Amino acid sequence: MGTAVIRSVRAYKRYEDKPGLINKLIRKYWRLSHFFWSVVTSSHVGLGATIGQRVSLPHPIGVVVHENSIIGDDCMIMQQVTIGQLDSHDVPVVGARVYIGAGAKILGKVKIGDGARIGANAVVLQDVADGWTAIGVPARSIPPSEARPQERKQA
Repeated sequence: MGTAVIRSVRAYKRYEDKPGLINKLIRKYWRLSHFFWSVVTSSHVGLGATIGQRVSLPHPIGVVVHENSIIGDDCMIMQQVTIGQLDSHDVPVVGARVYIGAGAKILGKVKIGDGARIGANAVVLQDVADGWTAIGVPARSIPPSEARPQERKQA
């Protein structure tokens, strides 16, 4: 079901700027498809959102993606996630290979780096660097495990 929502957004965008009666009818079909799948999944992915290849919504219930948001390739977005704005033009940019846990909120003009992970129910209001993990309310970033200093063993 999540792929149907994304498919309808991509198809609508493909015909968005093309003139002619046939293209207008095709746009209407994909807008109707988007509406249908949004109701079925109780989600909303804005028709203007830029969505990368192989983005996965395994449980699309309650997912909200702002109209102007940008999501990179190979991302996984779990249920009840919100990717939205705080101000009039400030929307998130999500990099490639990002995992966003259930219930997470990514709000405002933030950049989520490639390979980052957002924990369940985290509220992200600041940038997250490549490969880092954001957890908590408000979210704090944790470096990748290989960047952490090794704990000394007691002899």
